[in-house]
Amino acid sequence: MTETPRTPSTLTLAQVETTARAAHAGQTDKAGRPYAEHLQAVAEGVRARGGDDEQIAAAWLHDAVEDDALSPEWLREAALSSRTKDIVLAVTKRSGEPPEAYAARILATPGALLVKESDLAHNADPARLAVLDEATRKRLTEKYARMRALLGLVG
Repeated sequence: MTETPRTPSTLTLAQVETTARAAHAGQTDKAGRPYAEHLQAVAEGVRARGGDDEQIAAAWLHDAVEDDALSPEWLREAALSSRTKDIVLAVTKRSGEPPEAYAARILATPGALLVKESDLAHNADPARLAVLDEATRKRLTEKYARMRALLGLVG
């Protein structure tokens, strides 16, 4: 009798959270808060919006490659579903990429819109923006509103 080769099991959400928290350790957001708070808020937002485990995992990792917290090679080799990896790559901004191309990639990737919607919702939270200077608050508010419009997220 021959043994079937075992494939590595997929990381649990708890393992993904631990990995994301470790990757972003010491990093803070624009308001000086630990960056992991943003990751947690986006993951919770995805869950609250009816997202599945693959989307929640992507939410934890949504900024990891973009922020160089984890490498594209790590993501490629990680024990994650291809859908989770696709979502992470879809929401990862590329240097010099026009917002229209970024939005089109998100819209073309199943499951990515919900993750980006949750990310934008937390980024645009008035309580988070209130601690920023007026010029930064205005610039970010306009940036997030434009991306919401490009993604067809109204309201």
